[in-house]
Amino acid sequence: MALITISGDPGCRPEEVGRITAQGLGFELIGPARLASLIKEEFASAAIPDKAYPFVMASTIARLATQAHLVAVTNGGASHFRKFPGALLIHLTAPESKRIGVLMVDRRVDRPAARDILREMEKQEKAARKSRFGRTTFRPEDHDLVINTGNLETEQIAALIASAADSLHLRDHGHLSASAEAHLQFQFRLQLSKHGIAPTSHVQLKRINFVHPSEEIFANLLEFYRIDWEYEPKSFPVQWDKDGRVLESFTPDFYLPEFDLYVELTTMKQAHVTKKNRKVKLLRTIYPHINIQVFYQKDFQNLIFKHGLAERPLHV
Repeated sequence: MALITISGDPGCRPEEVGRITAQGLGFELIGPARLASLIKEEFASAAIPDKAYPFVMASTIARLATQAHLVAVTNGGASHFRKFPGALLIHLTAPESKRIGVLMVDRRVDRPAARDILREMEKQEKAARKSRFGRTTFRPEDHDLVINTGNLETEQIAALIASAADSLHLRDHGHLSASAEAHLQFQFRLQLSKHGIAPTSHVQLKRINFVHPSEEIFANLLEFYRIDWEYEPKSFPVQWDKDGRVLESFTPDFYLPEFDLYVELTTMKQAHVTKKNRKVKLLRTIYPHINIQVFYQKDFQNLIFKHGLAERPLHV
C-alpha cells in the first residue's frame, strides 16, 4: 500500500498541498472534511472521546487503504501511521511572517487581522492536539520529511513529496492486504474497546462517476475548504401529467448539508442554458423552501482560475 500523510502548521495550506499531490500521483485524497464524514459512517452510533480519536482515525484509514493508495491530510496521529507499511509522513512548516502573509491572501484581511487569526488557529490546534494526542506540538522525529514552505510554491512542495514517494517506489506497492489490515485493526480495536467503541467495518470510498470534469473540479474545491458535500443526492419532480405521473424531474449537481444548499453548475454558454434555467425556476416555484444556487460559466471559471484548479476553460 501507499499512504502519504500531510500535516502542517496553521497557514501552510496542507489541504492544497494534499490535493495537488494526490492529483499528481493518482492517489485518493482524504481531506479533513471527508475524513470526518468517513469516521461518522464507520462509527455511526458511537460518541468519540478525544482520547479514542487517534485510533478511530487510524482504523478508518486502514480500512480505506485496502481499496486505494491514499493522501490523507490530518494533523496528528503520526505514531499510529508509522505502523502502516508503505507510509510516508510529511509535515509542513514556515516562518510566522510567511504564514501571516498566506492568511492575508486567503482571508482577504490586513496584516494585524491575519496575525490575530493565526494566533487563534494556533491556540485551537494546540488544544485539539493536547486533548487528542497528548501534546501541543508536533515532533519532527515522528515524520519522514519536514518541509519549510517559506520559499516554495504549492506545486513545488507537491513535487518534492511526489519525488520522495517515487524514491520509495510507493506506487509499486499493492493496496493494504487483508492480513496486514487485520493486524493493524487488532491493535486499534483493542484500544477502542477500552472506550466501548466498535467500528461497523462498512466504510467504503465512494467512487463517483462525475458527468462532467467541472463537477469533479468543484468537488475538489469543496474538499479544499472542508465543506461536506453530496453529489446528485435527490431528484425533484417539476412536471406531471393529468394523472399525476412525473414527466420531468430536476436533479441539482450538489447538496451542501452544512448550508442546506443545492448547487447547480452550468458551464455551458449562456445562450444554451434556457432549458436548465426553466427547470431551476420551476424548482423554486414548486419547492420555495429549497435553497439553490446556480453557478454559470463565468462564475465557475472565476472560481477555478482563482484556485488554479484547471488549465483551460471548460465547456459542454
